Amino acid sequence: MKQNKNGFTLMEMLIVIAIIAVLIAVAIPVFASQLEKTREATDLANVRSAYAQVSTEALLGDSEATVTVNLKQKQADWKSLDPVNIGGIVHYKNQGDTVNWKGVAAPNGTCVVSYKEDYGIILNWSGKADPSTPKYPFNTNVTDFFPLLYDTEFWKNGSIKTNTNFEFDSRCPDSQYVPSITAEIKKLNNSLLQQPDCTWAYLGSGKEGQEANRYLFWTSLNTDKVGAEKEIPVIIQTGDGKYYVSETTTGKRNGKKYVTISESLTPSQYKQTLKNGEKFPSLEAAYDAYLKALSESKYDSVRRSQS
Repeated sequence: MKQNKNGFTLMEMLIVIAIIAVLIAVAIPVFASQLEKTREATDLANVRSAYAQVSTEALLGDSEATVTVNLKQKQADWKSLDPVNIGGIVHYKNQGDTVNWKGVAAPNGTCVVSYKEDYGIILNWSGKADPSTPKYPFNTNVTDFFPLLYDTEFWKNGSIKTNTNFEFDSRCPDSQYVPSITAEIKKLNNSLLQQPDCTWAYLGSGKEGQEANRYLFWTSLNTDKVGAEKEIPVIIQTGDGKYYVSETTTGKRNGKKYVTISESLTPSQYKQTLKNGEKFPSLEAAYDAYLKALSESKYDSVRRSQS
């Protein structure tokens, strides 16, 4: 009986090795990312435990108690969460120091948890953020968000030109316009409008020559989680390129199950919203001011809704 003793050819072996190499190259970054998330989760659990311990000691009269947590994470700052919430202390990346949050988590660093009667729990992180880390979580080269609106088919065909007060809210599940806007947003590279769980809305007049009366409202908050009739901070870009940080009240439309970034506004109310806010020279400056506003105690409940 004739036996077939042929094995793999050299070419077949090279192909198999190449496939294995590709799989390993793909798997290693994914594994490393998951491993870092696990380390961060461990650090957060340990710091929250220390928070509870120091809080208990303070309630029992020992306001001098401190607990030092040795961090296990291997990368500066937090990669898996933004914001980080520890016992109601909410902190966003690149927000800087606050009354209750000092410093930045770092590899082989520590978090010293202490208590001060005037401020409550203080979290003091060791180290500094990696200077190569971008200051903002979004691409700061993308600052004008109206061209993408004008690139949608519905805008080009002129169907909005007779509308004196349009509203395209990203939370609307059955909008005939939002999918077209979303498709244009996806063409951008990590823009402000592509940040996780954010809410945006284009509002205003569709008539020719009314650029100054068109508005983009943006918040990092998921308004469906926030709920209706809640005050939230927003960044506003006007159609003529100006930036503001102001406040809106979330709303619901009759018969709709989603929560809008703002209650229905008239043209005069849009202008009043701008007047109630503050004007900034750039998107970056507006974002800094937005984070500062969001950290205020008046927004504690809406921040907690995102946890």
